[in-house]
Amino acid sequence: MRDTLRGIVELARLGNCVAAGALTATGAFVAGASGAVLPTALAAVTTAFAVAAGNAINDYFDREIDAVNRPDRPIPRGAVSPRGALATATVWFAVAVAAAVALPPLAIAIAAVNLVALVTYTSIFKGTPGLGNALVAYLVGSTFLFGGAAAGSPRAVLVLAALAGLSTFTREVIKDVEDVAGDREEGLATLPIAVGERAALWIGAAALVVAVAVSPLPYRSGTLGAAYLAVVAVADAVMLYAAYESFSDPAAAQRRFKYGTFLAAAAFVVGRAAVVA
Repeated sequence: MRDTLRGIVELARLGNCVAAGALTATGAFVAGASGAVLPTALAAVTTAFAVAAGNAINDYFDREIDAVNRPDRPIPRGAVSPRGALATATVWFAVAVAAAVALPPLAIAIAAVNLVALVTYTSIFKGTPGLGNALVAYLVGSTFLFGGAAAGSPRAVLVLAALAGLSTFTREVIKDVEDVAGDREEGLATLPIAVGERAALWIGAAALVVAVAVSPLPYRSGTLGAAYLAVVAVADAVMLYAAYESFSDPAAAQRRFKYGTFLAAAAFVVGRAAVVA
């Protein structure tokens, strides 16, 4: 029983859920949601539970791949049955929908699109070269849009969403390189399998270079203050190094890349705080 409960928690990837909810709240904050506490909270809860459900669905469809790449995950090791994972995902999706219905229409529309994307990612898009990476990139970037829409001002976070999406695309490509063995055995045509690992990493690096090049725009537009530039410069450096490192050690690069994305999110917060202070 204890292992089952632990497995259910692991299905959610609690850290990812909290991070996604925090990104949604960040989007609302950057959009100027000082008086929209309830919509921001509902949006963050929606995102967190939707991500948990999406992760559980992903584990359900990836159970044979995970038996090769990640045998310690809940389904391969027997802590949670495939049917149990689906049931858990259904409950989490229901919570996400319940939290979303009180939000503005645009936020509900974004949530609806994202819920469909989460369900179809593994079953349809994951094995399509580049498209699976692009879909995950959109989903991460859209957390900012969702937060902005919940606060009533999505335009204010469009650039931030694009930056998050581009950097996420790079990280997803690195992740696919790390997972090549299991993906190939399962017959998936991910980007590294389709074009080669080094070529895929160069494509991912190119997306990151674009993100780094345009990262000063929120400061230049006046959306974020000078503190943003100081922190995002460090985040850019960490992610660029991770992209370089990915050619020799994709696993280490992916872990380092996460630190860079967290720093980038912090840059958005301190940058906005500098403007509204």
